Amino acid sequence: MADISWFPVPDESELPEDLQKLFAKARERIGFVPNVFQAYAWRPERFRPWFQHFRDLHVGSEHLSEAEREMIAVAVSMENSCLYCLVAHGAALREHLGDPVRADRITLDYRRADITPRQRAILDWAVRITREPTTCEEEQLDELRAHGLTDEEVWDVAEIAAMYNFTNRLAMATGQLPNVEYHYLART
Repeated sequence: MADISWFPVPDESELPEDLQKLFAKARERIGFVPNVFQAYAWRPERFRPWFQHFRDLHVGSEHLSEAEREMIAVAVSMENSCLYCLVAHGAALREHLGDPVRADRITLDYRRADITPRQRAILDWAVRITREPTTCEEEQLDELRAHGLTDEEVWDVAEIAAMYNFTNRLAMATGQLPNVEYHYLART
């Protein structure tokens, strides 16, 4: 399983029961177990809270949809050049948007993609958090509020960006490669 991670990848049958059930659910839902699950399962005590945090952050809200949350994931991942997250979350964005061309353009260069000024403001701030966190100012929050985001949703933008900065770095530092299946999802 060297193609998944540079670290040990446990056999699924050796995992705790809750993780075996999670893997089975993933296989049922998308047809495979994401490599990030398999790699991170080497440290179950760390995988569980990370996965719960991931799930919590991807629940859409009134003014910040699931698709926009995936847009943040891909914008941050492009800024960090994280192959795993670009491929995996690019596929998720294609599924959410139902438009593979638009989703791929957002994934590869949101600045040239067909997005709203509101989405552009959200992604610009997520990239600022990624690239230049010391330049974040309270006034930037006002711009997002002016676009209709609640304080909780503005916080979510920051937390999603921060979470993907962590996840991107972990994926790259552990040599994780995305599942081949992601490349084919939601293409038609």
